[in-house]
Amino acid sequence: MFEPRVALASLSGEADASWADNSAEYVGAAFLGGIALDGPTREAARSMVDRDRTEFLPSDPVAFIDDQLSALADVSIRPGYNVRTTTLGPLREAAAVCADHDALLEINAHCRQDEMCAAGAGQSLLANSETLCEQVGAAAETGTTVSVKVRTEVSAVDLPAVAAAAEDAGADVIHVDAMDSESVVADVVDATDAFVVANNGVRDEQTVREYLEYGADAVSVGRPSDDPVVLSRVGNATTAYFDGSKSSVQSTASHRQESDS
Repeated sequence: MFEPRVALASLSGEADASWADNSAEYVGAAFLGGIALDGPTREAARSMVDRDRTEFLPSDPVAFIDDQLSALADVSIRPGYNVRTTTLGPLREAAAVCADHDALLEINAHCRQDEMCAAGAGQSLLANSETLCEQVGAAAETGTTVSVKVRTEVSAVDLPAVAAAAEDAGADVIHVDAMDSESVVADVVDATDAFVVANNGVRDEQTVREYLEYGADAVSVGRPSDDPVVLSRVGNATTAYFDGSKSSVQSTASHRQESDS
């Protein structure tokens, strides 16, 4: 999917092409956005800006995505675009642009802001998996690689079941914000054959190893995504894990267990 197996996670109003370019030497992918595509989500984003949230609100969101991805054409990174919508037409247009740039289209089933959820986007999609799967299917039909950004700890939501349904609808990547329920990553891994990216609190070797030992295929960095010290540390830990140190560490752990018994 991408190498090294570290991604930059989208930060609304901040994650643009310059942000991705500045950290590209440390990571294999960057999810730009999020960006609101249609009337209801754009109105929600405006309301969020009115209370001092930062959001991207270009006059033409699809053209903006195209321009941003074009700016990364010569950067050694696989880009993705995190989007929010309630309608399929703009989603298909954005997905087609992503396909043209070999970029991932990431459906945002993650945003917990009240305005976005009230519009029927963001984390509200986790409780409405039929609509989420319609969005996944519409994006996948364009030939782009589809990611779904989800979060744990949403009341009455069976996240592994939602992930499995999204995969059946055409999702290639499940991007999990683990919140304070890191072990749910293992449940998502068990429920799907999709490429699983684990997010939340990824800062160092310990946090990287925890997620990867739960079975995640990659990790992503959120807030410190512009900190080269953190990114270098995370990148080195991830590369070392997949290069084989995982086996040596597990062997050491097994040896210790045998010695203690």
